[in-house]
Amino acid sequence: MKRCLNSGWLSFAVGLAVLMPDHAVAEDLQLLSPIEVRAQSENLLGAAASGSEGVVSSQRIGAVAILRPGEVLEMVPGMMVTQHAGDGKANQYFLRGFNLDHGTDFATFVGGMPVNMPSHAHGQGYTDLNFLIPELVERMAFRKGPYFAEEGDFASAGSARIDYFRQIDGILALATVGQNGYARALLAGSPEVGSGRLLYALEWFHNDGPWVVDENYRKLNGVLSYSQGNRNDGFAVTAMAYRGQWTSTDQVAERAIDSGLIDRFGTLDRTTGGETHRYSLSGEWAARGQDSHSKANAWWVKSDLDLWSNFQYCLNDFANSGTCNTGDQFKQSERRKNAGFAASHSLFANWGGLPVENSFGVYGRIDRLRPVGLYNTQARNTLSTVREDDVTQKNLALWAQNETRWTPWLRSILGLRGDTYRFDVDSSLAANSGKASDQMLSPKFSLILGPWRRTELYLNYGQGFHSNDARGTTIKLDPADGVTPVDSVNPLVRTTGYEIGVRSEPLKGWQTTLALWQLNMDSELLFVGDAGTTEPSRPSRRYGVEWTNFYVPIDWLAFDADLAWSHARFSENSVDGNYIPGAVMATANLGVTVDHLGPWFGSVRLRYFGSRPLIEDNSVRSSSSSLTNMRLGYKIDKQTRVWIDVYNLFDREVNDIEYWYDSQLPNEIAPVFDRHIHPSEPRTFRLTLSHRF
Repeated sequence: MKRCLNSGWLSFAVGLAVLMPDHAVAEDLQLLSPIEVRAQSENLLGAAASGSEGVVSSQRIGAVAILRPGEVLEMVPGMMVTQHAGDGKANQYFLRGFNLDHGTDFATFVGGMPVNMPSHAHGQGYTDLNFLIPELVERMAFRKGPYFAEEGDFASAGSARIDYFRQIDGILALATVGQNGYARALLAGSPEVGSGRLLYALEWFHNDGPWVVDENYRKLNGVLSYSQGNRNDGFAVTAMAYRGQWTSTDQVAERAIDSGLIDRFGTLDRTTGGETHRYSLSGEWAARGQDSHSKANAWWVKSDLDLWSNFQYCLNDFANSGTCNTGDQFKQSERRKNAGFAASHSLFANWGGLPVENSFGVYGRIDRLRPVGLYNTQARNTLSTVREDDVTQKNLALWAQNETRWTPWLRSILGLRGDTYRFDVDSSLAANSGKASDQMLSPKFSLILGPWRRTELYLNYGQGFHSNDARGTTIKLDPADGVTPVDSVNPLVRTTGYEIGVRSEPLKGWQTTLALWQLNMDSELLFVGDAGTTEPSRPSRRYGVEWTNFYVPIDWLAFDADLAWSHARFSENSVDGNYIPGAVMATANLGVTVDHLGPWFGSVRLRYFGSRPLIEDNSVRSSSSSLTNMRLGYKIDKQTRVWIDVYNLFDREVNDIEYWYDSQLPNEIAPVFDRHIHPSEPRTFRLTLSHRF
């Protein structure tokens, strides 16, 4: 096979890859360069349901320098992944005019398991990907918008499904060292056991970072998985374990830096940070019949988090210490167990000579938090309890979808999803205890025209939702004083999306997609985990355009460019203004990858994160940032590689995140509204040696 295969053969190759056993695919792909593999595996012409749907191959993920595991999601076009505290905490995500916080409105799955955690101590939909091992990722399939019957909670802006390899070549031993106490070691393999494969991986990690107070982030991470067959006709049983501890430098008031009170990488509370662990057991099964395909998976997860934060310093002075060095520190804590399942069955038939695919699915999940709490603390010592709750949340969903190919150039997809939720809250403040429930039907419709001349057009419509924190559905009194009435939240919040897209291969080797989209969100209240209460929010409307490109002019060189622009406003006028704080308007990811050029390989990627309004009237905006990461590597032999990653290549003094709110420093007698920032890391070098036995 050659890079210059036409789109029909490329579509056939993609379909064949889906049907062939994993080992057969691996044998065939050994004939191709990594760039060619990516070009073929990521081409969805004739298979996608929307212009913004896509697949990211392991070759792409493995070619770029990734600072943190969660940055794998930056391979989703338009997605920005940042951090405003210690690296052991879940990342902050931005997409399609959303400040997604730590995961709300973007659903993430690893090995079929949902990563988003509802009713989380720190934020709804909290998505901590620090347990992810990038070298094990085989592929990541992403979707945008609420157009897919299979996708439910948190998926209004989009979703990503990350799958690990079931088999890797040989035994991989990898070691990385870098500045600021960075060290990482990985050992992974997949020997044959009986008629299947036993995949194992063990990762050890340490990093202090550039901070004045060493982060001292320690991570131990493991995977053990047994599988037979392949992803479309076989099974896998997987156990994962992750534990992390860190000291955090949270965002700090800019005036504290400007006045010389602290260094740019300094802190106003030396004791913030966290401890977390995650243990999981999951199973996946799939079987192909002559005219059918069935899939099922189930999971069980146990996770704990203790997170100490301090964003306002002396505004409340919980400790009443006078010096107020850690006066506004608080702890968010939870002990969680969740379990669930998903199953689907697809039937392939002909109706009056028309090829059709009818799919049906069921999804269920239960989360038990015993307890989830918010506490006032000083230097990690608990002073008082703001609120402490036992929470049980249950979700059951049914969905159905019909895909009909009316002509060789016209197909339609019609779907319907129904979700029901039940919440049970037992609160330390009796008035905030109670039960709540809600249901929602979400219709979906897509029309796909083409392909003509290697071009396909898409029209998409869909309704979706996100769930709100269970504690917000039963709240009646502000837990801070136990007296002030507050409004409860709607359990489920409706979203409605529209999209027009095009996917094309205008030149051999050039894949391009263009999507025009709009997403409306109904009126809602938000539960704020940092305060244990709710705050109002208005209906919103977002629209924008995304343009994604991948070009392979020759088999050792590839260019990619992902550009996104969005417009986000509250749809009801207010004297406060109609801008949505944190809604990014423009983003870009531009990259060049070189491989299969003798022993040398490498990549350079430029990431542009546009300015955002920090307040509703747009009077304060964040600065934009541009960061460039580079990888340069050398293949010593077929088994051994060495490379150096350089992050923030041009040593730009920019910020990972910016906020606008009031805080009070130890030397101040009244609160001050100010910009609060978390700086991006300075230029950083890391050296990696890998060997396959």
